Amino acid sequence: MHRLQVWLMNLWVYPLLFLWTITGLLISPLGFLLWRRLSNWSVAKIARHFIWIYGRGWMLIVAPFVSFKRSGFDKAYRQRTPCIYVINHLSFFDTYCMALQPVSDIAFAVRAWPFRRLFWYTAFMRLARYLDVEADGFDVSVEQAQAITAAGGSILFFPEGHRSRDGELQRFYSGAFLLALKLDLPLVPLCITGTDTLLPPGTFRMRPAKVRMQALPPVNPADFSGDDAHILMRKQVKKMMVQKIKEMRVGS
Repeated sequence: MHRLQVWLMNLWVYPLLFLWTITGLLISPLGFLLWRRLSNWSVAKIARHFIWIYGRGWMLIVAPFVSFKRSGFDKAYRQRTPCIYVINHLSFFDTYCMALQPVSDIAFAVRAWPFRRLFWYTAFMRLARYLDVEADGFDVSVEQAQAITAAGGSILFFPEGHRSRDGELQRFYSGAFLLALKLDLPLVPLCITGTDTLLPPGTFRMRPAKVRMQALPPVNPADFSGDDAHILMRKQVKKMMVQKIKEMRVGS
């Protein structure tokens, strides 16, 4: 039965995902004009909202085979001022699962390859003001992040920089923590499990899964000082995430 489910899932999801993507590309120009007139949002905020909607649509497509659950996203979370998010990275589909969040005004900080290889997505990433941290460098990324957060948006990092091959947290890069300190913004750890079952690195074959996302309490950059403040923050956040991910796996 499990093998049959896997085949049915892949025959169901990939064609619908392709149609959903093509439909989104075709209607997005009209959608931008309509959203702009009705909301008076910036183009970047509209693009981020459309990316969030795209992720929600993807979640509906896989819903017959994947259960989603989120926790820690209470009213206070939705009303939080701009912040820096960090989340562990298990699968290509992690980005789609960011639509589990109840907020959409989030720009991703990513490496250069998505801008070069995901040609159907590149224009939206540019419009959404995603940070190309590898190509632009830290100083330029700080300026861009400052503009985004000043307008009410937030920034999301995958601090490992790449997908984990064994499900364990890898070495964290310092960019997110340096940025939180530089902009004096709270840093919110997010933990996700199950996407490595859904689509493991190195394969295109999806499998039924239980995807869980947990928001942890925000970390205040003011609690860290000195030349190694970003290192201390990085270690504390990683420790928090390691513990929570263990708990989530036991409870799944």
